[in-house]
Amino acid sequence: MTSPHVLVVDDEPDIRDLVKEILEDEDYRVVAAEDGRAARQALREGKPDLILLDIWMPDVDGITLLKEWAEDEGLPCPVIMMSGHGTVETAVEATRLGAYDFLEKPLSLAKLLLTVERALEADRLAKENVGLRRRSQPIIEPVGRSAAMQRLREQVKRLAQHDTWVLISGEAGSGRETFARYLHAQSVRRARPFVEVAVSTIARGNAARELFGSEHDGRIHYGRLEQASGGTLFLDEIADMDAEAQTQLVGALDTGSFVRVSGSDPVKIDVRIVAATSLDLAAEVQAKRFREDLFYQLNVVPLRLPPLRDHHEDVPDLLGFYVDYFAQHEKLPYRRFSVGAQNFLRNYAWPGNVRELKNLVQRLLILGAGDEITQDEVEAAMGGAARGGAELPGLPGISFDQPLREAREAFEKVYLEYQFERHGGNISKMATEVGMERTHLYRKLRSVGIEIKERR
Repeated sequence: MTSPHVLVVDDEPDIRDLVKEILEDEDYRVVAAEDGRAARQALREGKPDLILLDIWMPDVDGITLLKEWAEDEGLPCPVIMMSGHGTVETAVEATRLGAYDFLEKPLSLAKLLLTVERALEADRLAKENVGLRRRSQPIIEPVGRSAAMQRLREQVKRLAQHDTWVLISGEAGSGRETFARYLHAQSVRRARPFVEVAVSTIARGNAARELFGSEHDGRIHYGRLEQASGGTLFLDEIADMDAEAQTQLVGALDTGSFVRVSGSDPVKIDVRIVAATSLDLAAEVQAKRFREDLFYQLNVVPLRLPPLRDHHEDVPDLLGFYVDYFAQHEKLPYRRFSVGAQNFLRNYAWPGNVRELKNLVQRLLILGAGDEITQDEVEAAMGGAARGGAELPGLPGISFDQPLREAREAFEKVYLEYQFERHGGNISKMATEVGMERTHLYRKLRSVGIEIKERR
């Protein structure tokens, strides 16, 4: 279930079989291909974690295959080249195209195993670093000593020992992604990928390609299900998934396989699915907005996260955690909350939950001065919300008294304007920060009335 999948491409049967046998002895899952045609077919049948690729083959050489795979979306995984007649020029070209390393034949099996291990580890760390840049709160263990938090952590540890699907529900900002990552970190799949899909950010009609991938003119786009192979797929805000994608996901979960968009070969599923929602999914089923069969497939084990107001005794620990986090990771000045400020915040309702608390700490560290954060400073930073007013802190025009859709649209505009200014109009950096695809971000900016050219 968690063994890395290695594709060995070599036209020499003795070498191919020997490498396959050695890797299988080391607990790798190995598929062998005797030429370029078989290698292309193997990639259609499933995404490998690593490819060992011979250069000289009868039908198509390895450099041509490497170039083909490197186009468009880049190499699907680390590629280690092998050759008994390699030249410096060939090695340089392979490296330029993205190959991880170049091994000369006859192969040293010790060097082969070490290179494979290092390539997989480097790939894992690269993906982990990307994940850390995208995550707003890289918490290994959810913070809090309250009975509710201790009970949740123990429940997650028990769930992690079983490979069942989990549905996490809770208000926005309550820590759904944190608990999903904690569940993955405690499970036997922890060495394999954790792939997050923010369903609400996928453009309408594009969910099937995003989840299942696609094939076009012999080129393969691996969807999130294959990217998460052997690991965990986290579907955040699952209620926002369009009807077509829901239908396809039901079929995939029923059969244990799926077919990529415009593809023909079935691909097996080896992934744990953790879904999350801020809505009452059972009510969405009753309203015919969510498929009942998909709900029951995902809701094998429900995990309900309480809002912060229901475990307010954890507020001091959370304040301390985020002060340490911002001081360490963003080099903001270290400041401590006074006892009065902590007591005041313990009694605040926290409509935005842990995310609101995190943003408040960041704002106080950026704008404030002095070693101590006082209650007066906290109240000033929170504005009307701290005094019981209806307007959200720091967000003029967004009120608790307006319909949810209007409040959400107003918030999106204020949020995106802030991110646009923060990144100086750099859409690439902005897309990474907000966790959206660039094409969808362009559409979202236009939809809320932010004209990119005029702002620049």
